[in-house]
Amino acid sequence: MTINRIIVIVLDSVGIGEAPDAAAFGDVGSHTLGNIARVVGGLHMPHMETLGLANIAILEGVVPQTEPQAAYGKMAEVSAGKDTTSGHWELMGIHLNRAFPVFPDGFPPEVMDRFEAETGRGWLANYPASGTVIIEELGEEHMRTGKLIVYTSADSVFQIAAHEEVVPVAELYRYCEIAREILRGKYEVGRVIARPFVGTPGHFVRTANRHDFSVTPPEPTVLDSLKEAGLMVYAVGKIEDIFAGVGITDAVHTLHNMDGVDKTIAAMRERRERGLIFTNLVDFDAKYGHRNNPQGYAEALEAFDRRLPEIMDALAEDDMLVLTADHGNDPTTAGTDHSREYVPILIAGAQVRQGVNIGVRASFADLGATIADVLAVKPPPQGESFKSLITD
Repeated sequence: MTINRIIVIVLDSVGIGEAPDAAAFGDVGSHTLGNIARVVGGLHMPHMETLGLANIAILEGVVPQTEPQAAYGKMAEVSAGKDTTSGHWELMGIHLNRAFPVFPDGFPPEVMDRFEAETGRGWLANYPASGTVIIEELGEEHMRTGKLIVYTSADSVFQIAAHEEVVPVAELYRYCEIAREILRGKYEVGRVIARPFVGTPGHFVRTANRHDFSVTPPEPTVLDSLKEAGLMVYAVGKIEDIFAGVGITDAVHTLHNMDGVDKTIAAMRERRERGLIFTNLVDFDAKYGHRNNPQGYAEALEAFDRRLPEIMDALAEDDMLVLTADHGNDPTTAGTDHSREYVPILIAGAQVRQGVNIGVRASFADLGATIADVLAVKPPPQGESFKSLITD
């Protein structure tokens, strides 16, 4: 039987050990899954365990299987970065040879002066910060003055936080579009992010109306090949934003991990077209990795594992499921930045050979090449297919 549909679920930031070039990124010793398991006294992930998660790396509480129910391995990143955008782009078959710029001292006057002139609003902050902390520190002043809270992080991002009662969401999105046009050339950050929030001083909370304005991929990815061939590319979560809508045929955004799982399962049951369902589950990274919260991260991993049987039950006979990640974000290290790590890959389905070790892949792009090979479309610029290892 031919595989007609592939479901790729990216567990955002769930790395599985330092990459060979981790030292160049300041990430020696990073091991998101391994260090979380150690710190919390072991992970309880029986369903991922059955697929072969602990056959990839030693993880306290997770047992290697003599007969894993999935093909398994890990992949290294080639792109010059460890961010969401470069990771996802590489998964779909392209390499980013130049890292997106970062702004540890904030954005220069030529950017901020133009931003203020074109938005007609002043700004606060303009420095790296935690998104939840900065709205507590500056939210009241923002509400009083109407000035936008602008901040960045260790990632290549220009983030704009605004209270929804002060700046309507549609207006905030327009300001982000203005920033996206300003941030070109040497200032071209990977993403401009709208960060709306609600509440009162001391009780501010960010809403689900976050929206990412990404740069366009510099080359066609396998998503473009699928779309051009008339196949489905159904994006769940922030996938549509990461690819700036390029190569996407339909999309749905999500509130949190469990909403992402719900919408993925719904798509699996309702969207029977040949093609790809591509999901990002962001909470691991956004809520726990960047907050240095290993216990919360562990609980989120275990919560996903509890939903895995539902995902497996929704697989059709001609489906292939891929579980992977886009980078690491070890919450046990001192910093709150992403970490340069291998990412795990588990491949399951009725047409997939169980227990096959696909080894250490030289690039995330091997996944994109394999998707193209399995679905018989034009291969992306980078990557080596492992289809022959996992199917008859």
